[in-house]
Parts: sequence; structure tokens; C-alpha cells
Amino acid sequence: MAKEGDATVVAVGYGLAPENPYPNQYTECLKAAVYLMKHADRYGIDSSRIIISGDSAGANFATRICQLLVDHRELPKVHAQALIYPTLQAVDLSLPSYQQNSRCPFLWRKLAIYIGCRYLNKSTSFTNYLLKGSHIPKATRLKYQKWVNANNIPERFKVRGYTEEDYSLSDFKPQLYEKMKETLSETYSPLLAEDTVVRKLPQTFLLTCEFDVLRDDGLLYMKRLRDNGVPVTWSHVENGVHGIMSSFGYGILSFPSAKRIVRDVTDFIRRL
Repeated sequence: MAKEGDATVVAVGYGLAPENPYPNQYTECLKAAVYLMKHADRYGIDSSRIIISGDSAGANFATRICQLLVDHRELPKVHAQALIYPTLQAVDLSLPSYQQNSRCPFLWRKLAIYIGCRYLNKSTSFTNYLLKGSHIPKATRLKYQKWVNANNIPERFKVRGYTEEDYSLSDFKPQLYEKMKETLSETYSPLLAEDTVVRKLPQTFLLTCEFDVLRDDGLLYMKRLRDNGVPVTWSHVENGVHGIMSSFGYGILSFPSAKRIVRDVTDFIRRL
């Protein structure tokens, strides 16, 4: 991306979970972003053209950091955000993409929830209950259904199969909610940020992959951005799976879709 996008790339070597407990990773990225924005000239960077980007969990950090910086008067405005197959919510884990891609590489549905538990330093024994939505109070589900709802997913993304979940039959567990309520914070689930924040966000590149459990997180956020007047450049990789970009540059082991992702991101950067 540095080479093809003709950009200076600053990567944060944050400590990994579970040895570095949540929210240490997010906090380190936020501190690094703020430091760079304050001292961009030391690195020959134009502070008015800073892009905050990430993929997967990194895109989660990038999403929330951009939200937090929209009203930071002592810093320059973020020029753009580039979000690559982001994970953005834990309210509805039965969206079409979670059902259709429940066994797709490299991130299947149960593994995604398992990793979330490890990230939060919570017991992985909660995984099956989280899949059933037992951690979400009815009032909370109703509060966020305007944003987290399969009705907001275009119909063409349901043709591979989708059965609407009847959450009235779910077994809500108050103790599980208390242990996992961090999943409903805007730090963990930035899709839940208020419209007053979302409408101030910078121009956005957002990439989704068809065979990715997190596909619909990206689609829902794209709708929120566009509904709030934020310009969005969307790239959808029809044959892509989660994490595929990390194969880029590995010769015969590199997937064509990885090259496509890098090309689309760098095209966006060059056009800014």
C-alpha cells in the first residue's frame, strides 16, 4: 500500500490478547493516531491528509477511533477512513452472512465468537449462548434494530439462504449479559454509535467479501454512513473470504482476490 498508494504507512505494533487485556489494543492505536496527528511534520506527513485504516479487528479500531476524533478540536480532521472487512457489532450474530458463511474459511461463525471471548478475556464456554443471542435484553435489541436488522441488508445478499431469527424464543440470561455487556459498548460495537457522530465522519472506503461472516457488519455500516450523508466508496469482492488480503505478495500462495483488495484500496488512496 505504501508503494502502490504513494503513501506513508504507519502501523501500530499493539500488544495482542489475551496477554494484553482489552481494551489495551484499541487504546494503543488511539494514542498512536493522536500522536501522529500532533507530530505529523516530524515524519514528513501532511496532517490534513491522514487516513485511518485497518482490516478485520483493526478495522474495528479504525472505525471507533475515527468516531472519537470527529469533535477533537485540537487535532486536524481525519481526511478519510479505509475499512477492510470490519467487525462492527455483537447485537445480531444471525444476520444473513453469519448464517450463509457459518463454515467458510478463514473465519467461521463459531470461531468469530470464540475469538471475541478471548479478546475480552471472557470464558469461551459462553460461545454457544452468544450465538443464540442470550446476552441481549429485549429492550436493547429493540433499541438497536433500526441499525442492526436484516431488513437493512439488500435482498441480493439473502439469495444464498437466510432464516429470520425469532428472538422472542431466545433464552435471555441476565448473568451472561452482565459478563458480556462490553460487547454492546461503542468501543466493541462501533456500529451502535449515534447518528450525531456518524454524520461527521470523513469520506470512507469500505470493503466486504461475499464469503465472510462479517460481510453484513460492513453492509449495515455502509447504509448508516450513506444515510447520514457520508461519501462511501464500496468494494465488494464476490469470491473473497475473510482475511484473504494477508496472502498478498506470497507468490503462488497469493489469492487473486488479495491483489484485487490491495488495488482497490490504493486506487482510493491515490484519488484522494
